[in-house]
Amino acid sequence: MAFRAFFSVLGGSLPEDLAEAFGYTKKPLTPPRRTEESAKAAAAQPAEGALQLLGILQRESRLLDFFMEDIADYSDDQVGAAVRNVHSGCQDTLKKYFRFAPVIDGVEGTFAKPESAGQLGKDPSAIRFVGNLPAKGKPAGGTLRHRGWRADSVTLPKVNPKQNLSILAPAELEVE
Repeated sequence: MAFRAFFSVLGGSLPEDLAEAFGYTKKPLTPPRRTEESAKAAAAQPAEGALQLLGILQRESRLLDFFMEDIADYSDDQVGAAVRNVHSGCQDTLKKYFRFAPVIDGVEGTFAKPESAGQLGKDPSAIRFVGNLPAKGKPAGGTLRHRGWRADSVTLPKVNPKQNLSILAPAELEVE
């Protein structure tokens, strides 16, 4: 029986009578049942990614601090100096975790056709026609006012499952 089992396994399968003799049964694999908790975890992923990105932008460039600050009382020079620092930090952060490319790689202000976006030209969310649109049909092209952006790659760090992503920046208490 051992020799038969050995050579059967080498051949790719174990006969049912041998499997039963050794206490094994051939059962069809059933996919794991989705529990309410796993369904909630799957549904929460987009929000988690957004919270993770906001947390990174806050940590590396103080973006939330800038946006949540009331800047009405500051002079334009003060706001401009703050914007320069926040802009530089956000730009570095985005370049670190994303690779961006234009939807249409053309010169703004020149005529462009949707086909110049390649396969993306067929995606209705990739190109928005603005201005004097025809009543029927789709325009053949138009003046490129904005090249658009697409994300070619995203390399956000793995999230610790114990991390509370709703905490975008921890409170800081200085001990003296």
